Amino acid sequence: MDYLTYELRGDVAVIGLNRPEKRNAISDAFIEELAEAIRRAEREAKAAVIHGHGPHFCAGLDLAEHVKKTPFEGVHGSRRWHEVFGWIQRGKLPWFAALHGAVVGGGLELASSVHVRVADRTAFFALPEGQRGIFVGGGASVRSARLMGVARMTDMMLTGRSIDADTAERWNLVQYVVPEGEAVDKAVELAAHAATNAEISTYAVIHALPRIQDMSTDDGLFVESFIASFTATSPEAEARLNAFLQKKAGKVARPGDAG
Repeated sequence: MDYLTYELRGDVAVIGLNRPEKRNAISDAFIEELAEAIRRAEREAKAAVIHGHGPHFCAGLDLAEHVKKTPFEGVHGSRRWHEVFGWIQRGKLPWFAALHGAVVGGGLELASSVHVRVADRTAFFALPEGQRGIFVGGGASVRSARLMGVARMTDMMLTGRSIDADTAERWNLVQYVVPEGEAVDKAVELAAHAATNAEISTYAVIHALPRIQDMSTDDGLFVESFIASFTATSPEAEARLNAFLQKKAGKVARPGDAG
């Protein structure tokens, strides 16, 4: 691979964006390598982590390539990003992002497609497309806006504002903030834990929750009841529930307790 690294850490596939001289800017070739890595991870792993090599996670779209495209080529490129990022969001695996440095434009769009985001304190977030004379095209108007809300995204796009990791956590763009240099280890730790979950439960979380979010209250509750019943009758769920009842599985502990 020219633009990515790939390794397995137990059941976790760890994919590194590896174009540091371009701040890991996303080109067409980059997207195709990512597509291959996603499919490989689905074959080989039970969870996945994506991170960036060098000083930054990802500074977004490769503008030098984009500026040479016709409008129609731009549409096709945007739709390919949607397709590939959709394989992350609604595929087989739980995905975690380890974020540091610039998480900007297309980098934020990529990060918004995963299920859990961990940022270290060097991370900063921005959507500068408005200052470049363009509009977001990699899914931010749907994924990023649903995480932080339309008003905050409008502010970022109109003003060019960048925010730090603590603000991103308050805005729900990230779920964990860790000291500098610790994001990858934390993301792998979380992914390894998620890899031990029942496969059917993980699939339901990834696929059902975002759909239920788009439903009315009554429709969402109706669908929830069927999913809860279906997952509870799986052989793996039965084994796990019996293990808990027989005190072979730990109870939920207070944060910070050993459990």
